[in-house]
Amino acid sequence: MCLEGDIEGINGRYERLARKHIRSFQGEYQRKLYKELLANYNRLERPVVNDSAPILVELGFTLLQIIDVDEKNQVLMTNAWLQLHWTDIYLTWDTEHYPGVQNLRFPSDQIWTPDILLYNSADERFDATFHTNVLVNASGYCQYIPPGILKSTCYIDVRWFPFDVQKCNLKFGSWTHNGWLLDLQMLDVDTSTYIPNGEWDLVDVPAKRNELYYECCKEPYPDVTFTVTMRRRTLYYGLNLLIPCVLISGLALLVFLLPADSGEKISLGITVLLSLTVFMLLVAEIMPATSDSVPLIAQYFASTMMIVGMSVVVTVIVLQFHHHDPHGGKMPKWVRVILLNWCAWFLRMKQPKDQRRRPAYKYRQASQQLSSTSSIEMGTVPTCLSLYPSPRCPTSSDSGVALGGRACEDGEPPGGVSSGTLGLGVGYPLPEIQRILEEVSYIAQRFRDQDEAEAICSEWKFAAAVVDRLCLVAFSLFSIICTFTILMSAPNFIEAVSKDFT
Repeated sequence: MCLEGDIEGINGRYERLARKHIRSFQGEYQRKLYKELLANYNRLERPVVNDSAPILVELGFTLLQIIDVDEKNQVLMTNAWLQLHWTDIYLTWDTEHYPGVQNLRFPSDQIWTPDILLYNSADERFDATFHTNVLVNASGYCQYIPPGILKSTCYIDVRWFPFDVQKCNLKFGSWTHNGWLLDLQMLDVDTSTYIPNGEWDLVDVPAKRNELYYECCKEPYPDVTFTVTMRRRTLYYGLNLLIPCVLISGLALLVFLLPADSGEKISLGITVLLSLTVFMLLVAEIMPATSDSVPLIAQYFASTMMIVGMSVVVTVIVLQFHHHDPHGGKMPKWVRVILLNWCAWFLRMKQPKDQRRRPAYKYRQASQQLSSTSSIEMGTVPTCLSLYPSPRCPTSSDSGVALGGRACEDGEPPGGVSSGTLGLGVGYPLPEIQRILEEVSYIAQRFRDQDEAEAICSEWKFAAAVVDRLCLVAFSLFSIICTFTILMSAPNFIEAVSKDFT
């Protein structure tokens, strides 16, 4: 057993030494092959047997990443690889004559390569691909995979922003060869190595081959167009634009709940309006300056600003009602019927009872009686007006004038008082009594005017409260309807909410 193991170890050492001293001639064959292939090679010549036949070029696309979508400048920036395949008949060799040489690598500026460019390029250099080596096998099959950061122009449709789906085209084609010289065909799009983007979800990248005929020429001009379809992720815009706008519009409804005596109703409405204006400016900085369509979020902001603006106007009317001048006139009948009757009944609001309006009728009757006594002659008074509180109408020791107002029971002046003194029990002359009655009548009239003014003010204040409540209900419904109608009109609203907010 030990001898067999020693023999195997010795054989292994001999094999390793033999492989170490074997000489490889692959490098010499490669140098010889490079020299022979490029000896009479002309990179300006199309590598075809028949010059009238087109060369077949296959174009593939590998999308690695969506770097940025510039809505303002309408530019799509992607990291992608192009895959170009064709057969060069001048770059073929026999593997038996060149053992070990399976592939060769040529710089792209030493052999013929198709001039495939991005037609809608937005790069300063126009061709932003990195020119790598071309891999060529023994049969002349060439593989050219230039990577690059591709900037392409893209029409950004902002109608459904931020619930939008954008489709950007990458149009590739030969810059100088027509379809009779270069037959451009498309390969499948590879997205297996795609890196997800935080703002956009890649939906699909379909490809389509087109042939265009221009008026100047008979020959066709083929191109391959890759359409990058992507959906905007709305979580960022929902948290930073939509939800604050909804909350601010809710604050606008608090204007109708704020008491009119606080003096802050107009200030709150103006503050909310300015806040919405700031958010509107933020959206305007993102969106391109286009008049083709109005963004969805701009429509929502505009409707909310309209609601807030109307609330400020209504608040001015409410404050005018609440602080209405009682000397400015009574409430018109049609306003009283609409606001105090119909709207108050619809809103289940009851007008507060004014208990001071009923005694005003008594004051009015008493004033009529007092005014009538001034015109009655003293000799024809059927009853003596006594101002004494006692039944016998005694004189008052303090003022000489009693505070009563009823007639004597026996109809005669007490204490032998003559009718010239009108039964007052004192020696007041008649003009003094008339002045006292005028003063009392004036005070009563002032109280009646004050009660009437307070009643008018209370009526206007109740009308202001009705307008506030009515506008609160109407603007709340209008705000809810606008929010759901505008936002849910986006085609992919449900998909965006289900994927981004859950």
